[in-house]
Amino acid sequence: MNPDLRKERASASFDPELLTHILDGTPERTRRRREIENLILNDPDFQHEDANFLDRTNRYELAVKKSADMVKKMRDFGIGDPEEIMWFKRMIFCAGVEPFSIHNSMFIPTVMNLGSTAQREKWLTASSGLQIIGTYAQTEMGHGSHLRGLETTATFDPQTQEFILNSPTVTSIKWWPGGLGKTSNHAIVLAQLYTKGQCCGLHAFIVPLREMGTHKPLPGITVGDIGPKFGFNEMDNGYLKMDRVRIPRENMLMKYAQVRPDGTYVKPLSNKLTYGTMVFVRSFLVGEAARALSKACTIAIRYSAVRHQSEIRPGAAEPQILDYQTQQYRLFPLLATAYAFQFVGAFMKETYHRINMDIGQGDLSELPELHALTAGIKAFTTWTSNAGIESCRMACGGHGYSHCSGLPNIYVNFTPSCTYEGENTVMMLQTARFLMKSYNHVQSGKLVGGMVAYLNDLPSQRIQPQQVAAWPAAGNLNNPPSLVEAYKLRAARLVETAARNLQAEVKHRKSKEEAWNLTSVDLVRASEAHCHYVVVKLFAEKLAQITDKPLHAVLSNLCLLYALHGISEKAGDFLQGGILTEAQVGQVNQHVKELLMALRPEAVALVDAFDFQDVMLSSVLGRHDGRVYENMFEWAKNSPLNKTEVHPSFYKHLKPLQSKL
Repeated sequence: MNPDLRKERASASFDPELLTHILDGTPERTRRRREIENLILNDPDFQHEDANFLDRTNRYELAVKKSADMVKKMRDFGIGDPEEIMWFKRMIFCAGVEPFSIHNSMFIPTVMNLGSTAQREKWLTASSGLQIIGTYAQTEMGHGSHLRGLETTATFDPQTQEFILNSPTVTSIKWWPGGLGKTSNHAIVLAQLYTKGQCCGLHAFIVPLREMGTHKPLPGITVGDIGPKFGFNEMDNGYLKMDRVRIPRENMLMKYAQVRPDGTYVKPLSNKLTYGTMVFVRSFLVGEAARALSKACTIAIRYSAVRHQSEIRPGAAEPQILDYQTQQYRLFPLLATAYAFQFVGAFMKETYHRINMDIGQGDLSELPELHALTAGIKAFTTWTSNAGIESCRMACGGHGYSHCSGLPNIYVNFTPSCTYEGENTVMMLQTARFLMKSYNHVQSGKLVGGMVAYLNDLPSQRIQPQQVAAWPAAGNLNNPPSLVEAYKLRAARLVETAARNLQAEVKHRKSKEEAWNLTSVDLVRASEAHCHYVVVKLFAEKLAQITDKPLHAVLSNLCLLYALHGISEKAGDFLQGGILTEAQVGQVNQHVKELLMALRPEAVALVDAFDFQDVMLSSVLGRHDGRVYENMFEWAKNSPLNKTEVHPSFYKHLKPLQSKL
């Protein structure tokens, strides 16, 4: 063990194991997760060469092998619980992506959520056993987040009782679905349904892509891989062009919407039910944002404790770079953010499952807020985590640029989450629509509930200048509930500002759509403020559940740092709204620096509590034992360029050149 890390761990005031239990949910879940992880660590079938030194074709093949081995092992070990399956997969694909991921995260959940009882019986057994490997084909070359603009058509033919799937234009070619290029033999295709000459909107259809046994594309199907990308080297993201492909009527998922044999269309209770899979994935991505940022913080903070650089006092020994206030200011707010997102991710997961159960019972009352919340929080957390991962990489200096740090892989594999399941700006505008509707409800004298209940108090939240000095008192800057109140006031003000600006644009004889576009910057700001309030609120509420005093103290400091750093970054909103005075913002900035000092001895223990095995970090810099430099040298020796002392290019190109000089 590196002596610096040993010292750091000894300085912590709390037991990291207790915090790990909180993050996992219970001590038993921690025990079981580790048990599953150790099954993989001790299995020689999962000891593979470093994928960083493989080309894309070999990375894809290795990932497919891992996926196939994973399915066999889960059967052998009797792992069937969804949570345990997720732990198993994360351990195997710790630094990469799984070609079967869309099959498990979108194809199967869509069949479960949108399929009738008969359809679930037909498709789930085969897909669970991987006779059917599916993907989810929604995005097209010319359309992504604008679902109403999708061009793929599914036209019902009552004579043959079939739907005819067609890609009528080049921009209608399905583009990007993971696993589509080479792995999948079926796809859930989102297409515009036409029956009796009428377009009934977007619906989901199960479309066979490849012949069972040979895996060759079926007639009318043109399918392949879209080529190299920024990351996701193991994933065969693909394209799909359909030329009047016929599928049985029963291949339309018909739990909610239906087409009867005579072509009559039966509407669903809500059009939003069609998008249930996207809502599920968005809620899942919040937890993944927390996980990715937590990994990056673990690597950067451990390395910052091991690395010594420059000097604070002339002539003194080089200090750990974690002793520099600038390094703390770079990393500790991100650490606080990672914890905030961990708790928000757990909340989103619980909320999704709770509301989904209500929907199954016919209660759709919370569906609009679920859509708005998952869209906004997905955008807020993925944007923040994406920027945070890159900040962690840069905080590691030059070595952060090397794949040995693990940070480039984390970054390129997480970055797409800012786009898939809804581009983030579009997601924020979806949340804004819900906020504007809620604001209009309040203006008309109705009450709203859930996370927008603060809008019920709008009149009392229009703070007058003479009231500023009365709130909050300086001492309240140490009080998470008071900071929640500050974020609530900020959200309420920005929602109201956006609503009034939107109303003003509408009054200028512009169309509602044009007015919306001309107010969209204000609307995104309002959504961002709403999401920021939700995160601060949930973090503060989590504190109330912590009974261990040392743990409560350190988490309170993290919560305060998250909230106060956010105020510092968005000081203009709090000043302009009369929520804080200039003097109070100065106190905020000073208190942030005090919190950096308070968290300095806790930092390594806080990242230890995330409980990432070294293999999951895939990082020389973030090793638990801190033995960075000797292992970095060993890692570099494995480069394929080092297989020969003299590379063949010397004889082919350099030696002839030198002989002529």
